[in-house]
Amino acid sequence: MPSFVAHLVRSRARVVPILSTITLLALAGCGSGGGGSAGAGGGGPVTPAPITDSPASPTISGTPATSVMAGQTYTFTPQASDPNGDRLTFQVDNLPTWATFDAATGRLSGTPTAANVGTYAGVTISVSDGRSRASLPAFTIGVAAVSIGSATLSWTAPTARTDSTPLTDLSGYRIYYGNSPGIYSNVVNVPTAGVTTYVIENLTGGTWHFAVAAVDSTGVESRLSSPATKTIS
Repeated sequence: MPSFVAHLVRSRARVVPILSTITLLALAGCGSGGGGSAGAGGGGPVTPAPITDSPASPTISGTPATSVMAGQTYTFTPQASDPNGDRLTFQVDNLPTWATFDAATGRLSGTPTAANVGTYAGVTISVSDGRSRASLPAFTIGVAAVSIGSATLSWTAPTARTDSTPLTDLSGYRIYYGNSPGIYSNVVNVPTAGVTTYVIENLTGGTWHFAVAAVDSTGVESRLSSPATKTIS
């Protein structure tokens, strides 16, 4: 009897680890999705979706002039680009009444008149690629009135020709003037030899250059005098 009991004890001791192993195997085989098998797609590894960068925004740059004289042409075209090569369109806010705007190039241009003298604030040019927009800082264009002035010229009458012979038939002078040194786009005839002072009126703003030539009775003209300048502001 004692030996029989001992045998039962040893047999039960051997059953415990076997049951434990079976239990562990059963747990390992179960899926985490409420009893479904791993092959059903519920318990496999999940691959995250790739992260993509947002499309880059366009850029715009440039420094527009902030003043123009009435009667002169104003023009400004910004530089713009898009990293993705997208087609760009431009827009302007607060466009001056005397100007036009090209939405394909961003070019702002126009010629204000005396009636447009004043200040045009808040002009803003922007560019878009269809998804995002970039803008230049708002700027102001001032239209200034044309300055009108005059220049008084005085000279000494010549008494001899270049070969040192006396000049006896001086008949008058020609005054040449213009906005660039040595380039005289305007001429005034002074038909009296005794006149050695002359006032030129209606000169617009800027620097003017003048030179005088003597003319004899046959129309022969001397070399030009040394130039003189005057700035009208």
